[in-house]
Amino acid sequence: MYLSRVRVDLNGLSRGVLFDIMDGRAYAAHQLLWRLFPDHQGDRPFLFRQEMEEPEEGGAPRGLPLFYVLSNREPLSIAGLLEVQCKPFVPALEVGDRLAFRLRANPTVAKSVSGQRGQRSDVLMAAKYPYKSGKERTSQACVKAMDDAARDWLENRAESWGFRLPVVPEVGAYRQHALPKGNGRPIRFSSVDYEGLLEVTDPGRLIETLAHGIGRAKAFGCGLMLLRRP
Repeated sequence: MYLSRVRVDLNGLSRGVLFDIMDGRAYAAHQLLWRLFPDHQGDRPFLFRQEMEEPEEGGAPRGLPLFYVLSNREPLSIAGLLEVQCKPFVPALEVGDRLAFRLRANPTVAKSVSGQRGQRSDVLMAAKYPYKSGKERTSQACVKAMDDAARDWLENRAESWGFRLPVVPEVGAYRQHALPKGNGRPIRFSSVDYEGLLEVTDPGRLIETLAHGIGRAKAFGCGLMLLRRP
């Protein structure tokens, strides 16, 4: 695997793509990053996460898009468009290792509907549903219910992904996305940002989890878990 930081030269983008990327539209980013793998045919070989570049020490915020990309093949820079800083990703993990993590995920559960194909349900929207009025939906009780649901989704699946959560993770931005799809209904999904500390319980399984990504909507910037030694 390869882990890359990818910077974009905005001068190399069309006006429409520029606005989509700056607006955080995941489908435009997904198509742009495909260009890092010009000779690849088949399934998508990468996961990605979009952020904004942090300012240099003492400087002003740059406000430029920055992508983290985990791929099963080495990405290639494109002069005047995509600058890649890449290194092999071969994590050496042992049971009991504690690692800081960041994750943007799409928390959903299967919802059974009689006589219909199974559907996916947004975990946070389900937690929000009992709060009917506008005032109730901005209340601390509603916010807590949604945050708890997001944490439970991750904690309940952690062991199957090769880790456990020794401390309660932080839940950050919750966003709902609607991506145009030709003349049909838009693709809708939500994303939640997590940050915290994990403990490795099964190194092999965790490495497999990192390679395949966590949750759904992985083509749209979800599922990439970033790790570092605290």
